[in-house]
Amino acid sequence: MSVLEAAFWGFVGGGALVLGAVAGIWLRPSQRVIGLIMAFGAGVLISALAFELTEQAFEIGGADSVAAGLGAGALTFFLGDWAIDARGGNDRKRSGGQQAAGSAGAIVLGAVLDGIPESAAIGLTLLEGGGVSVAVVAAVFLSNIPESLSAATGLRVAGHSPGWILRLWIGVTIVSAIAAALGYGLLGDASPDLVGFTQAFAAGAVLTMLADTMMPEGFEHGGRAAGLLTVLGFSLAFLISSTA
Repeated sequence: MSVLEAAFWGFVGGGALVLGAVAGIWLRPSQRVIGLIMAFGAGVLISALAFELTEQAFEIGGADSVAAGLGAGALTFFLGDWAIDARGGNDRKRSGGQQAAGSAGAIVLGAVLDGIPESAAIGLTLLEGGGVSVAVVAAVFLSNIPESLSAATGLRVAGHSPGWILRLWIGVTIVSAIAAALGYGLLGDASPDLVGFTQAFAAGAVLTMLADTMMPEGFEHGGRAAGLLTVLGFSLAFLISSTA
């Protein structure tokens, strides 16, 4: 087990962002298809957060660490997202088109803000010593594809070049690898309470992101079928978690 292994798995999970961006730029899927894929990815992440990250945090740090971590993670993401929205990055994940001017920096910051908690969560699952959580890696990978697909489609509509969009997501993938390595490396010798708090912190941040961006986009464009796709994603991730 090493920091490099954590970085590798973070890169694997984050690499799906590039795949999704490529699909968004050149395949140009309909907004309904994007919405349904977003709903599926949200279901996958919800399952992994509940049955992997939060449950593990409870077993390591107890109820106090989980409660504090979930609250702190949610509040941190909320405040960071609010600050980025104020700078013009509020529609960074929408497939209908982002603001064409004055928001590039906010879009970059927003993409990094969205990607760090998920990737750190991957690194944190290695702290148990039993290898990376397949369910968490799969959840991050499967949810990242619709996330960047939707954003890339909107960024293309807003006038950004394919090269700019791909560089954005390649950069976020590299940051994801670093975040996973830090999640593992900085907490290798930490107390159980701190480890549990940090795992719950990542879970709270990701869950807030889901409720704020992915799920509204999924239901807005996917229609009634989005609920079914969310359950399908949840079920698939649960089976992966149960059999891994």
